[in-house]
Amino acid sequence: MEPLGPAARRQGLQAGDTVAAVKALEFQRNETRYVAAAVASRLRPGSGARPSPLKMVERRPPEIPDEGWQRIQTLLTGICGSDLATVEGRSARYFGPWVSFPFVLGHEVVGLDEKGNRVVIEPVLGHEARGFEPPFEGAAPGDGDDYRHIVCGHIKPGIQIGYCASTGGGWSTEFVAHKSQIRKVPKRLSDEAAVMIEPTAVGVHGAFKAQVKEGDTVAVIGAGTMGLAAVAALRAYTAAGEIIVAAKYPEQKELAADLGANTVVDPGEMMRAVRRSTNSFAIGDDLSGGADVTIDAVGSGATIDQAIGITRPRGRVVLVGMPGTESVDLTALWHRETELVGAYTYGTETLGDGSTERTFKLATDLVGKAKLDRLVSQTYPLERYDEALDHAVNAGRRGAIKICFDLR
Repeated sequence: MEPLGPAARRQGLQAGDTVAAVKALEFQRNETRYVAAAVASRLRPGSGARPSPLKMVERRPPEIPDEGWQRIQTLLTGICGSDLATVEGRSARYFGPWVSFPFVLGHEVVGLDEKGNRVVIEPVLGHEARGFEPPFEGAAPGDGDDYRHIVCGHIKPGIQIGYCASTGGGWSTEFVAHKSQIRKVPKRLSDEAAVMIEPTAVGVHGAFKAQVKEGDTVAVIGAGTMGLAAVAALRAYTAAGEIIVAAKYPEQKELAADLGANTVVDPGEMMRAVRRSTNSFAIGDDLSGGADVTIDAVGSGATIDQAIGITRPRGRVVLVGMPGTESVDLTALWHRETELVGAYTYGTETLGDGSTERTFKLATDLVGKAKLDRLVSQTYPLERYDEALDHAVNAGRRGAIKICFDLR
């Protein structure tokens, strides 16, 4: 067993003390296995877990980095698209300097804090978690316009819990989180509802980044977790007019309509649906006009191309789905003077009356009102991670939305 570090000694642990091991799915730095996962997943989506650098281990619990940190016992933790991109060898090289190995994935988490309170985690490792002053009073972890703190401070680099070697992540029985990240779960919400707060917050943030004006036509490409959360947020927190959604599968179509979409079509019919709604002409692969705003909840080169082509000149495209290294023709973006905006996580939103509110608070309210616990389709024990990840990659065609690990 490795010697105890200074953080462990601050907790009163002495050399030789027995520390209960935690069970975790650890992602290690191994280029050969990463490439093997990429090859396997391209041959059959969902098959990248076994050859990937992901490994079930029993390890020492993460040390408490400093004052203000707590141990969190995981109850339920989601499998996100960014997690799948990492496991399947599809994540961008961009993230290399922003993470630290080995890390334990999992940032959609409901768990128990040290007092037994049920909590969710706002996973962004913000200024306060790293020992810096927040950018403004009351700032959320994701706020601020300089990311230097992500690679500084008294913990190792990491954009979020789930990508930082110092903290661990939700795909384990235990991890650590800073008090600035911990939010109590209202008693009215089930664990299944609570685990949907973090992904819903991403959809809420995307809806606010869209800057929708009253009566705007909004197109949403994709109806997985992110797309459906964005639809619910658009209807709850903006004055959008018609919401048009491209969805592949029957369950997605039904949920999109129930959450507020006026028109739901197959992906191949999206251009025609937007053209009819906006009285635009079809000019080649693009429209003369188009939607005022398009939210791309997929993030592939093809969907980004489509989003630009169906958005009116001087409209806005919001990327909620995480793109990787994609090939995109940006001529139309330039010619149409389209705004292309990223929506990464969440922070503090400005409401229509000029007041502000934390995205996580808005998401917590929305999860309850829209009954987003129904998006949790199936759970698996951590030991069956290969089955769980295969199910998550192929969720749509298998009639599912959100797949989770259940550690209760």
